[in-house]
Amino acid sequence: MELTRELLDHICDIAVAAGQKTLPIYNSNFEIETKDDDSPLTQADLAAHVSIKQALSELTPDTPQLSEEGADIDFDTRRSWSTYWLIDPLDGTKEFVNKNDQFTINIALIVDHEPVLGVVYAPVLDTLWFAAREIGAFRQQGAANPEPIAAVAAHTNKPRVLVSRSHRSASIDALLANLPDYEPITMGSSLKFCVIADGDADFYPRLGPTSEWDTAAGHAVLACAGGQVTDLDGEPLRYNVTESVLNTHFLAFGDTGHDWRAYLPDASK
Repeated sequence: MELTRELLDHICDIAVAAGQKTLPIYNSNFEIETKDDDSPLTQADLAAHVSIKQALSELTPDTPQLSEEGADIDFDTRRSWSTYWLIDPLDGTKEFVNKNDQFTINIALIVDHEPVLGVVYAPVLDTLWFAAREIGAFRQQGAANPEPIAAVAAHTNKPRVLVSRSHRSASIDALLANLPDYEPITMGSSLKFCVIADGDADFYPRLGPTSEWDTAAGHAVLACAGGQVTDLDGEPLRYNVTESVLNTHFLAFGDTGHDWRAYLPDASK
């Protein structure tokens, strides 16, 4: 599949359309179900999933899709995919349930285990981050013109460190203790990748479980903005390489010249 600005614009339209379907539910007294892994599920997750699945099937009928709400595809099938769409129809369901506005619609294109195109849409904020390899990374607020974005050199004397709003661990506390003075930024969903891509934060360490659809779109945006997402050995985070859809622990950062691994707890190195 050729990466073009036209394709990227189509995916932006699909993400926005799905996001708009979540807003009436977000602004209502919606019901909350619990999935087998104890994570929450709402009507908005399902509405966005159906919207994206249908639109992508019409746009690229020969390209398979893997979505959080349609993840029951065995690895024997998935391992043959060199190109596929990886989708989180509503990332940050806990943020959605708590109504703090920090949930997103995520669509990524994976080619040879790497995210080469990504769109992240925050419906309540009406803000879109989108990127594709060799095209660039952009942010668009509402109906304003898109603006190019780029990660910036780190504030190494006081790095701006993103901490998950819903997930915290002893390993993260140990890493934070190794940092110099730092500015914590609490944020949910894939917005964490986007604010690094914007140049508004420096570092997002994740030493806990995430699924591949949680990270792929934000990963693409950050990579196209000049940042990186790596495993704890410093290798690029890769997708669809094992039967599990869980990521390894990872570090996301904008300044690729700074040694972010130096802050890892000894047990993680």
